[in-house]
Amino acid sequence: MALHRKFLAAVVAAAGFLVATGAHAQATAPKKQPNIIFIMADDLGYGDIAAFDTTEIETPNLSRMAAEGTKFTQFYSGSTVCAPSRSVLMTGYHVGHTRVRGNAGKDTQTLKKGDWTVAKILHDAGYQTALVGKWGLGDQGNEGQPTDHGFDYFYGFLNQVHAHNHYPDFIWRNKTRVPLDNVVQLAPEAYMDFHGGVARPKDRKTYIEDEFRREALQYIDKAAANGKPFFLYYALISPHANNEAEKVDWAHGLEVPTNDRYAQKPWPEESKGYAAMVGHIDHSVGLVMDRLRDLGIADDTIVIFTSDNGTHAEGGYDPEFLDSNGPFRGIKRDMFEGGIHQPTIAWGPGTVPNGKTSEHIGYFADIWPTFAELAGVDAAKLPGGARDGVSMVPSLTGRGTQKDHDYLYWEFYEHGSAQALRMGKWKAVRVPMLTGPIQLYDLSNDTGETRDLATQHPDIVKRVIDLMAKEHVPDPNWKPQLEAAGRL
Repeated sequence: MALHRKFLAAVVAAAGFLVATGAHAQATAPKKQPNIIFIMADDLGYGDIAAFDTTEIETPNLSRMAAEGTKFTQFYSGSTVCAPSRSVLMTGYHVGHTRVRGNAGKDTQTLKKGDWTVAKILHDAGYQTALVGKWGLGDQGNEGQPTDHGFDYFYGFLNQVHAHNHYPDFIWRNKTRVPLDNVVQLAPEAYMDFHGGVARPKDRKTYIEDEFRREALQYIDKAAANGKPFFLYYALISPHANNEAEKVDWAHGLEVPTNDRYAQKPWPEESKGYAAMVGHIDHSVGLVMDRLRDLGIADDTIVIFTSDNGTHAEGGYDPEFLDSNGPFRGIKRDMFEGGIHQPTIAWGPGTVPNGKTSEHIGYFADIWPTFAELAGVDAAKLPGGARDGVSMVPSLTGRGTQKDHDYLYWEFYEHGSAQALRMGKWKAVRVPMLTGPIQLYDLSNDTGETRDLATQHPDIVKRVIDLMAKEHVPDPNWKPQLEAAGRL
C-alpha cells in the first residue's frame, strides 16, 4: 500500500482524535513533562566537536555539555542533505517513507495538511511550541509553513536557499515578512524555485545567527514565565556556506562577523570562517544552558544537540583541511558515515545522566516517539501509528530497557541516487538505488568504510537487498536516477 494512502486512511479512522495531556504515560518517562530544546546545526561534521574528536576548533561549551550530559556516539541524521533530514525529524518516517525525500522545488519540498509532526504531538499534549531558525519544509503561499504544523511561533527562514545567506534582507515571523537592514544582491540565477543572494561586506549589518540566538533566549524567558512546558526547535544555519557567494568574485561563502580567534592561523580564509561559525554555535549552546540555570528550570529541561547532516565542501571550504568528518569516509551528499553520522549530545541535569556515553544506534526518526513519550503520549495510538523510530527515553534518562532497532534505512536522490542500511555492526551502501551493487562494511573494526566485505558475506548481502526493497515505498514525486553519478 502506498504510504500516503495508508496515512490518509489512518487519519480518517482517527477523526476526532485528541491527544490528552499525559494520557498515555510510559513507565520510563519523567513524571513531569519536561521542557524540550532541540538544537540542530547545519552541515556540521563529526570531527568538528572536541567532545567527539581531536580538532583545532574550540568548542568548550559543547565539551561542557557532554561532560554534564550523555554523548550519543552512534546517532544518525535523517538524510545526508537538509530537507529530507528535517522531514524525517518532523514526521518520524525514514526517507523511504517520509513526504520530503530531497532538496527540490517549493511545491514538492513541503509538508501537507494532515502530516502529523513532532511539534503537533507536543502542542496537543499541552506544550508551548516554537521554531527559531531554518525550516526548509514549506514556503510562502503553500501549506507547509511551521505555524500550520504544530508550532505556535516561528522566527526564521522558510526555504533552504534563503537560509544560505547569513546576512539576509528579510526574515519571517510567523507568516509576516520582517525587513532587516542588510542589503542583498540576488544571485544571477535561481536554484530550483528559490532565489538566494549575498550581501557585500559593507552592506552586512545584522548577522542572522545573532538574531536567532537573541530570539531563542527571549523565547525561553517568556515560555518559562508562562509556567507550561515548552518545546523549542532551535535550527541554526551554521556552518552551512552561502552557496550564492560562489557566484560573485568579491565574497566567500563562510560568512561570519569575525574570525579573530583564528585570524593568526596559517589557514585559508574559508577555514577560518568555518571554524568561527562552529565557535558561534558553541557560544550559543553555552548561553542556552546558562539561561536555563539562571531561570531555575535546568532540572526541568532536556536539551539535545546534533546536526542535520555531515560537513560540506561548499563556499570554498575544504573539509579535509580541518578534518571535519573525523574518522569517517564521506561528507554531505554521501551515504557513507561522514554524510550521516552525527555528533549528538543530550543534557538535562534533572533527567539526563552526566558524563555518560551511549552507543545506542539511533537516528532522527527516533525523535518522534521519544518526544511523544516524554510528553506522556502513546505514539502508537497517534494517526499513522508509531512511525519508523523507537523511543530513546531509556537511553536519555538511564532508566528502563532500551529497545534496539533491527536496522536503520536511508535513501538519497542526488548524484545518481543511493541507499544505505545499518544493521548492528554492518553498514551497507548501494549506488545507485535499487539496481547497484551492495558495498558491505563491518563498522566494529572499519569505521572508515575502507574494506568492502560483500563477496565474503552473500547471506548478509541477500538480507540487505530484501530490506532495501521492503523499505523503499515508491512516491511519484521522487523518482531515483538509476545510474551512479556520485562519489563511490
